[in-house]
Amino acid sequence: MTPIVETHELWKIYSMDGIGIEALRGVNLTVESGELVACMGPSGSGKSTLLHLIGAMDTPTRGEVYLQGHSLAKMSDAERTCLRRGNVGFVFQTFNLLPTLSALENVEIALRLARISAPLRRQQAAELLERVGLSERMRHIPSQLSGGERQRVAIARAMANQPALLLADEPTGNLDTTTGEVIIALLRQVNSQGQTVLLVTHNPEIANQADRVVQMQDGQIQREYFPKPNTAT
Repeated sequence: MTPIVETHELWKIYSMDGIGIEALRGVNLTVESGELVACMGPSGSGKSTLLHLIGAMDTPTRGEVYLQGHSLAKMSDAERTCLRRGNVGFVFQTFNLLPTLSALENVEIALRLARISAPLRRQQAAELLERVGLSERMRHIPSQLSGGERQRVAIARAMANQPALLLADEPTGNLDTTTGEVIIALLRQVNSQGQTVLLVTHNPEIANQADRVVQMQDGQIQREYFPKPNTAT
């Protein structure tokens, strides 16, 4: 079976005041369908840059990214946008919810981009919010929700188009420890239902709840390891 993600000798170099900053240096990574993989490392290690390249939100300086066997380098901008919209869901540290829209309307936005009819997208958005435990909060706007609730809305929105890959960039970074554990438990639940998840974190306790941990430092993968099975509910 073709891996859902493959990167080959991936480099990303940013220019700052005429100086080249190497954010990634020859990264090779494979993610199989159905895995829950954590990319862990300190700030500046390149983990978020790697996530953005895999999600076709940025392009590498050199090297290639393959998503479901498709080379992103060989696609036009429009083709990459189409692939990203239909195959990748994003969850961000800052939630990225529209403040004037309800939880239901925030989830509906992703379905609207897929040109789903209004009655059907409202039904599907409600089902997604029920799936993440927010059936009684779907009419609330983000300012009326807790941080954990907002992140659950963001996860529901990311799953709206049934993407093959869910990318989560520091999904617990703005949350307290207890709420963060709830969000990771939700991502594990989503993964157990067949969703491939790649998450970025600097927290070893969060990372060790994944199937596999990819540890990064200075733009390179230092090691990969398999945590002990997690028996927490």
